[in-house]
Amino acid sequence: MLESPLMQPIPVRACLLVLASSVLQVLCFPVAGPISPWRAFLCWIALLPFFFALLLPRANELLSIHAAGILGYLCGIFWYLGNCAWIYQTMYLYGGLPKPVAFAILVLFSLYLGFYHALFAVLLVFLGRSRFGVSGALAAAPFLWVTVELARARITGFPWDLLGNAQVDNLLLTRLAPWAGVMGLSFVVVAINAAIAWMCLRPSRTQSVVGVLALLIALGLQAGGRFSLNMERTKDVEFKPNETAVLLQENLEVGALQRSAQPVSASQEMEQFSYDSLHPQALLALSSAQSRGSIQDRHPDLIVWPEAPSHLQSNDPAFRLAMANLARDAAAPLVIGSLGVDFSSVVSRGYFLYDSASLFQADGSYAGRYDKIHLVPWGEYIPFKEFFSFARKLTEGVGDMDRGTMRTVFTSQGHRYGVFVCYESIFGDEVRQFALRGAEVLVNISDDGWYGDTGAPWQHLNMARMRAIENHRWLLRSTNTGVTTAIDPEGRLTAEAPRHVRGAFTVPFSFEQETTFYTRHGDWFAYLCTVVTLLCVGLSFLLRMN
Repeated sequence: MLESPLMQPIPVRACLLVLASSVLQVLCFPVAGPISPWRAFLCWIALLPFFFALLLPRANELLSIHAAGILGYLCGIFWYLGNCAWIYQTMYLYGGLPKPVAFAILVLFSLYLGFYHALFAVLLVFLGRSRFGVSGALAAAPFLWVTVELARARITGFPWDLLGNAQVDNLLLTRLAPWAGVMGLSFVVVAINAAIAWMCLRPSRTQSVVGVLALLIALGLQAGGRFSLNMERTKDVEFKPNETAVLLQENLEVGALQRSAQPVSASQEMEQFSYDSLHPQALLALSSAQSRGSIQDRHPDLIVWPEAPSHLQSNDPAFRLAMANLARDAAAPLVIGSLGVDFSSVVSRGYFLYDSASLFQADGSYAGRYDKIHLVPWGEYIPFKEFFSFARKLTEGVGDMDRGTMRTVFTSQGHRYGVFVCYESIFGDEVRQFALRGAEVLVNISDDGWYGDTGAPWQHLNMARMRAIENHRWLLRSTNTGVTTAIDPEGRLTAEAPRHVRGAFTVPFSFEQETTFYTRHGDWFAYLCTVVTLLCVGLSFLLRMN
């Protein structure tokens, strides 16, 4: 048995239950490729062992709050070790660190973020030990969970794989996302888990009815969501696409693989990628009756190049000239992943460096750029440089980036485009601001090559799909190595390029103008859950004092 700081023994059974819950939570999401259709069902029961470990009375008494914190911390550590195992590969391949150091970084990362599961466990057991009791704690569980997810997004800035993302393929449940965002889905998933746990922990006729009903709802949502998705794929897309875009997939290797490849100059890259963009392959929409020929013959309304480890710089005259020629030859606007450079005497190195997306109009004129605002810690900048100088290797491939300051919405040929870069796609409350500012289509450029063939490319893709659902927008996703795709406003992949293939691909899309409730109000539901959580905790204190 483990012992908490207050010397209360923690049963081995509780530790095993926590481990089981961690494994189930990991399996809810892609691990080494796309998730199987029914594995997402595990999210409906993934928290049950966690609830049992925390709320099963021992000698007629619940665990102490300290013991609950330890169990929650263990659950969080194991979950992050499994869900974010791709960090290990990223660190030694892309960052060039020795494998033991890369593994140590993964462990430290998990030790840090594991505190969020600990916070949930502490809050849950605190309410369970108060006059709310176990039943009241379980009733509050979905509010507590969403509050902790909001803290992950706002405090740490790493809302990776929020629980609701596990249901991105559920065409029934995702109808909640345009109202409450992905955290609204998390609330439903935790509520179902809590109701089933209530039936098991407090067996009675009422609890049994509630628990069985919750299980039936979960089964119905899972089966109905998959059935609806399959039915939609057999007929024309509800949001019939009437525009076409060309998405480039550069397939430039990164990290260790790049060092063994033949170097390619910037001029060679631009020449080859321009040729590919003018001679794209057609990707037939999976749920559209359009013929491959009709898609390929359409004049492109937009050409997109991804974020990638290339030499392209927005202030380079050769780059400007090559892109102007491509835009005129294609008679289409371009969104090009590139490095933004602004010379300045304000900083010691003499310039600001941004991870950017440049816009060129169809007439070849340069229309400006969007500079990435939410940078990747350890990948694009080093937090607390004075303490982590050893980590400078991690930024060798892209440099030490500066943050952008404005969410620019591009306007071209009477339409407005919201472009965001890579990691920014995991922040729902930030992406929705592009639609709020009038973007009629969302464009996500990304370099997922440094994830390798772990589950991360598909995890990242699913979070981008959720942004399309939340904002009721088509989302064009151009990536370096895949997954390059067009996503419709219900989160469905209407066309998908094969991974690790260089080429340009024609995909369908449409412009949308209506704004969803979530677009207008953001994470209002999560803040409401936070208010409920604070009220519950405050009331528990008052009741305890009386």
